[in-house]
Amino acid sequence: MRILVAAGAFKQSLTAAEACAAIARGLDESGLGARVEQLPIADGGNGTLDAFLAAGGERITMQVADPLMRQVAADYGLIDRGRTAVIEMALASGMELLTPSELNPLIATTFGTGQLMAAALARGVERIIIGLGGSATVDGGMGCLSALGLQLLDARGNTIAPGGGGLAALAALDTAGMDERWRDVKILIASDVENPTLGERGAARVFGPQKGADPDMVELLERNLSHCFKIVHEQHGVDVRAVRGGGAAGAFAAGLMAFLNCEIEPGIELVLAQNRFRERLADCALVITGEGQIDEQTLEGKGPLGVAKLAAAQGVPTIAIVGGLNINDRALHEAGVQAAFSIVDKPMSLEDALANAEDLTRRAALRLGYALRLAGMG
Repeated sequence: MRILVAAGAFKQSLTAAEACAAIARGLDESGLGARVEQLPIADGGNGTLDAFLAAGGERITMQVADPLMRQVAADYGLIDRGRTAVIEMALASGMELLTPSELNPLIATTFGTGQLMAAALARGVERIIIGLGGSATVDGGMGCLSALGLQLLDARGNTIAPGGGGLAALAALDTAGMDERWRDVKILIASDVENPTLGERGAARVFGPQKGADPDMVELLERNLSHCFKIVHEQHGVDVRAVRGGGAAGAFAAGLMAFLNCEIEPGIELVLAQNRFRERLADCALVITGEGQIDEQTLEGKGPLGVAKLAAAQGVPTIAIVGGLNINDRALHEAGVQAAFSIVDKPMSLEDALANAEDLTRRAALRLGYALRLAGMG
């Protein structure tokens, strides 16, 4: 029997590769006797670069600006014989680069992500895939675009301050310094977010609080984004204020769509296609997926659901091993996941669960292996 383990990261505890390895160890210890293949996955967030490079490619490390403009080492990847670059936004502009007390979307910038993009352009790539999860920013992608040569000017012709707070002073957007080669580069935004740029479901109100914004800051960010994209519309004839998915990563998606050749694609679908997931399902008896928590957002296109849908289309059942379950079981089953099991096997604090996630995941897979043997699958 062949089992494909296609798990994502357990945030703040296990990478996707570590989660897959722990599940594989547990299955092996159960005596199931299955041939287990591991495929780390991601949906645009944590672990996206690793997931794309699982099928091969080149990893490049460089120094870039973090969200507070401090120097940090960040990686990007080259795949498809160097024709495609893969950028995980969180590695340059992510929340995990900051302490909780440093989170402040009024000053956090996406400039470092733009530096990664500029480096990829210099390599002569034809396509860039950007995973948007985990950003610390609500700057409408303007910091990134400024790293690509876009000038963000106030009424006196001076460069505005970085971050979502600086957008209040924006008066003009000058594209003269942007490299003409961007016209020929296809940008694929790997995201599972469908929120618009502005409004009650927009970038500031939905994602601002998790990036450190209090209620007053949220409203200020909403006004500043509205002001910024009004100027984009007036001066460049592009209106991205209501575009579906534009609110991703603090409206980073909207900013790139206004000035570059962009499309938004479900991140999990891009990752699975790159790693030939459909072909790997051939002669597969079971898929085991997983992530830190399955909740209602999972149904909107998160990694485990993407895995389950493609597996179901080829008649392969999917079981999930997760950190936490916060969803209606029937809804999850109807979405394609036949069963889901939490790794938490007794009352414990979140801190204990995170600290022991690897062993808890192994033990959950061990119990699943015993159950599969009982069902005659071993």
